[in-house]
Amino acid sequence: MKITKVTPLLVNQWLYVKVETDEGITGLGESGAWGFLEASAAAVRELSKCIIGEDASQISYLWNYMYRMFHFRGAAIMGALSAIDIALWDIAGKYYGVPVWKLLGGKCRDKARVYYHVFGATTEELVEGCKKAKAEGFTAIGHLTPFVDTFDRSKPAPFESYAKRIGDAIERVGQYREAVGDQVDLCIEIHRQCNISEAVALARGIEKYHPYFYEDPVKPDNFDDMVEVARKIHIPIATGERFHTPQEFAMLIKKDAVRFVRPDVCLCGGITGAHKIACMAEAFGVEVVPHNPLSAVSTMACLQIAASAPNFAIQEYPLGQEEPPQSIVLKPAPEARQGFLLFNETPGIGIELVEGAEELYPYDPRTRVTLKKADGSIYDQ
Repeated sequence: MKITKVTPLLVNQWLYVKVETDEGITGLGESGAWGFLEASAAAVRELSKCIIGEDASQISYLWNYMYRMFHFRGAAIMGALSAIDIALWDIAGKYYGVPVWKLLGGKCRDKARVYYHVFGATTEELVEGCKKAKAEGFTAIGHLTPFVDTFDRSKPAPFESYAKRIGDAIERVGQYREAVGDQVDLCIEIHRQCNISEAVALARGIEKYHPYFYEDPVKPDNFDDMVEVARKIHIPIATGERFHTPQEFAMLIKKDAVRFVRPDVCLCGGITGAHKIACMAEAFGVEVVPHNPLSAVSTMACLQIAASAPNFAIQEYPLGQEEPPQSIVLKPAPEARQGFLLFNETPGIGIELVEGAEELYPYDPRTRVTLKKADGSIYDQ
């Protein structure tokens, strides 16, 4: 079964990759380099030159070939590799007539617990979002910030003293807990907005509210920063969504600085890369929470890991996957019931891109404004 064509498809705000074979079986993948999709599409085209004509079933060989061919890394390149890898697994599942999770060793569970995204420009909106998620049957809430950006993002943020910023954040998490009681877990998302001292102070302040995890408290650039935070707090740290390679996860796990790894299946090397990371984490008693900020293709790829990894903990489930445009260009939508996602029983990853998706929803790149503090310096987000 030879690879005959590899096509990057820019649809709305996503980059998909379609891999075709000489037996008429096609596979679908998605790149996680969502801020640099044009660059990732170019990387797909470059990688495809080296795999066309190769046996599509040799997934491990092709993964290593693409991973080592240039000795360059980065989000655009690894997003491209990930998308191709996911598509190859999709082809393999269809070829053998089974879901991908069965090729990975079978199911370790019957369904995947998910956490719901909550957004809000005010404390009141965030609290109402928590109540709504609980009412809809979700047992965990994520993407849940203790900080609220209520200012005009095109201008510098208003000044806040250290005491007020940390104090308000602690109080806000307390309101989340009060709103949902102890029946719902809170996945606290910092989005790298703290330095080491702030991250430690905030964690100690919200510890009494028993967060499920404390995500990305500091920037991912220096692993030792995360190590120092982990040593001084008593909340499990979750991190890894910005990592591109299994080796980065290995270094952080070895330093005992993470309890929940967050591999992005569309960025860390696809299903192959995420499977490597999950197996490595299992050996150290670390659990897996796949990062999933993209479309339903990403969700279905993540679910292959959720089904097969013994140390899977919970799955990120972004909003909008059962609504247009996703519900129009991707069939079928992931099936959610009472805070859980069901696993596909169809061959492959279990989802298809409709013909003409690029024309239905032309590429509409995301816009992003880098935030600034009151003094004009950069504010991480």
